Amino acid sequence: MPFILVTVLFFLWGIPNNLNDVLIRHFMKSFAISRFQAGLVQSAFYMGYFLLAMPAAFLMRRAGYKSGFVTGLILFGAGAFLFWPAALAGSYSYFLFALFVIASGLSFLETASNPFIAQLGDADSSERRLNFAQAFNPLGAITGALIGTVFIFSGVELTPQEIAAQQARHTYEAYLRTETLRVVKPYLVIGAIALLWAVLIVRTKFPAIHSEHENESSGDRGRLRDLFRHRHFLFAVVAQFFYVGAQVGTWSYFISYVQEYAHQSEKVAGYFLTGTLAAFGVGRFASAWLMRFINPGKLMGSYSVVNMILVALAVLMPGWLGLWCVLLTSFFMSLMFPTIFALGLKGLGPNTKLGGSLLVMAIVGGAVLTPLMGFISATTHSLALAYSVPLLAYLIIALYSFWGSQPRNAGAIAG
Repeated sequence: MPFILVTVLFFLWGIPNNLNDVLIRHFMKSFAISRFQAGLVQSAFYMGYFLLAMPAAFLMRRAGYKSGFVTGLILFGAGAFLFWPAALAGSYSYFLFALFVIASGLSFLETASNPFIAQLGDADSSERRLNFAQAFNPLGAITGALIGTVFIFSGVELTPQEIAAQQARHTYEAYLRTETLRVVKPYLVIGAIALLWAVLIVRTKFPAIHSEHENESSGDRGRLRDLFRHRHFLFAVVAQFFYVGAQVGTWSYFISYVQEYAHQSEKVAGYFLTGTLAAFGVGRFASAWLMRFINPGKLMGSYSVVNMILVALAVLMPGWLGLWCVLLTSFFMSLMFPTIFALGLKGLGPNTKLGGSLLVMAIVGGAVLTPLMGFISATTHSLALAYSVPLLAYLIIALYSFWGSQPRNAGAIAG
């Protein structure tokens, strides 16, 4: 039962993560802001991950994983409910604060869930187990994209002439307010589900993680400075930073890429986003199966090289070919987050919770690289060129996969 409840969490946090991709496009319209300003959605969101991951680790080190799950779900639900007053106030900054609160809750959930699943069984199969649990995350992502496309996007896209006409009739502000209010109902439902799941977890007994329990019973709770002696872990943090930046940036501007280079409506672009998330989900399940036969690090390295080729084509040949190349990158990026996470945690012993928190803090890559892509797009007037940022990220992940992912001198460090 604990495994099922925690695996469902991977599904739940996939919903708000990918509703952000819809919100970026929606807020550009409802608040009449630039692509760079809309990219601050991801900055506010992933700063929540960054700032709360370490407090989450310290809480769980004192009170266990269950405390992290419950705290995270309460913050998640509270942030979702804040969308209501933010919409009534019509304030973009209030929405950014609500997203920060949601992400703070998700930071607790990810800091708890990833190491909990990785350690809930044989250490040799941790990558496969975490990839399987993480495979439910893209199902949540698909759900989030569909919710946004169906319930948030109105399908009404005004031309500059129509905007000028509404402004002359003093009806434009009412139109923007109607568009803004469309986000409220979906987030209220999501918030209610998060709080319900917190109640279920409170009422469920969770097992102790033996590998950590043995260390903690002997008084060894680990020390932060010890983590800096594990080169494979430090490289994992760097790789995770660039991976999350690549994933978030790719999806955040994918709707705009479809509209700009394939000349499709926001609704059609939203369905293309759903398609790339579906490819991501298929990739997760396929990777969990392939890891039975192929070394996880080598498989991730091969996928990184494939994505470098696909993104290069999307940069150099924007259009329908570039669109399909960007869409396919989701299949090959799918195994990266859980595989980097599981490989980075190997051999950390009592430092696993702290190590997991630093790997979650690396999610701040989404807050840094997404606005960077928006800035490149704005200054060069080319969204395709902005996709060179994920291209660099996949190069770094390939280096980690083939060279930096194996623990070294584990015995000496343990001694």
